[in-house]
Amino acid sequence: MADELDVLRRLAGVVDRRLRKFKVLEAYYDGANRLQALGLSLPPEMEDLATIINWPGMYVDSLEERLDVEGFRVGGSDEVDETLWGWWQANGLDAESGLGHLDALMQGRAFTCLGFPEDDGAPPTITVESSRYMAADWAPTGRGVETAVRLWDDNEVGIPQQATLYLPDRNVYYGRSERGRGWLRHDVDEHDLGRTLVATLVNRARLTDRDGITEMRDIMGLSDAACRSITNLQGAQELVALPQRYVLGASEEDFTDEDGNPVPAWEAYIGRYLTLKNDKASVGQLAAADLRSFAEVLKTYAQLAAGLTGLPAHYWGFTGDNPASADAIRSTESRLVKKAERKQRSFGDGWEETMRLAMLVAGRDPAAAMRLETVWRDPATPTFAARADAVTKLHASGILPLEAAWEDLGYSAERRRRLRGMSSLDPAARYEAILQNMGARRQPVPAGAEGGEAV
Repeated sequence: MADELDVLRRLAGVVDRRLRKFKVLEAYYDGANRLQALGLSLPPEMEDLATIINWPGMYVDSLEERLDVEGFRVGGSDEVDETLWGWWQANGLDAESGLGHLDALMQGRAFTCLGFPEDDGAPPTITVESSRYMAADWAPTGRGVETAVRLWDDNEVGIPQQATLYLPDRNVYYGRSERGRGWLRHDVDEHDLGRTLVATLVNRARLTDRDGITEMRDIMGLSDAACRSITNLQGAQELVALPQRYVLGASEEDFTDEDGNPVPAWEAYIGRYLTLKNDKASVGQLAAADLRSFAEVLKTYAQLAAGLTGLPAHYWGFTGDNPASADAIRSTESRLVKKAERKQRSFGDGWEETMRLAMLVAGRDPAAAMRLETVWRDPATPTFAARADAVTKLHASGILPLEAAWEDLGYSAERRRRLRGMSSLDPAARYEAILQNMGARRQPVPAGAEGGEAV
């Protein structure tokens, strides 16, 4: 009991210490106004000119958009496992998985938690959780979770009032005391499975840092610099973008009308009165400032960010040329596609561990899924015609089976199931298969042979 509380307090402290850091990362992703944090103070008259360039959010979204799970394949099978995919759909993971990928890219990690269903025969419960309110200890081997804590509150009052402690043989539920200075044990779920029912989606993990880091790390500083430049540009547009006039030797009487009333400021501003009573006064004009230097600075920042992230130049807006061909598109996106494939590999491990834990919860032997593979949608963006042509040729040559051809065309698991049913139930398809089979069995008879004709 005391050991449980020690683990809970320690991991809850980890969550509290990381909270401020995660709020900063969320502000970068959301494009929140952070000019004061950047040390850029604006006068009240210019506060409306503050502009945020949300490059971190664009980069994270560009990667997340290419990470779509399409099923799970158990070793030795050519088809997606229907049971595991049914569990995925039942838990709404088509949408929730994207949120998990997003948080992992933004914060460095995300979690999946397994639970037992309330009804017999129902699929295991799988939820995706943010690391903003969750922390874990890694197993001594560095692979897998040994203990974990999730803080939560149904009322969302700001400070989590509930906690779940995940241990290898049980889940323990706690609530804060009335004064909020301690934790009181409310309930325990003894499952005796020998595994902590938590898995992780980790971004940029290293051997010395299994927690991962944010994908935005490399461009947050450049985004700050770009925000300063664009805000300064806004101020320059208001102050020096237009030619400025000056008057020397004029008096206040020169800016009054025939009745002695002061000329309204807006009339003087638009130049309605271009004459002065004082013949010794002189009027001049200062040339407008050249603001192209701001554009060049922003372009330099964007080029640096493009080099660090691998996003194509047209994502950043400093080139407007259309790609010459589909091959040119693939060439500019090669680094982005390779990064997405790396994310699929690391996140795929987390989803495979999640499904093995789900099998354990459901009473199935997870050893049968040691060769489990996550099926991902192709992160590249070739044209459909080019992809269909390549897949058709591979299938016709016998290199690619029909099921694999459907996968390469990007068909979902549900659509592939329907296609299999249509192929086997369509009378026209069956009749064509029969004719092909009969034709293969018929042997040509040589011309002039007894009892036969030339075929």
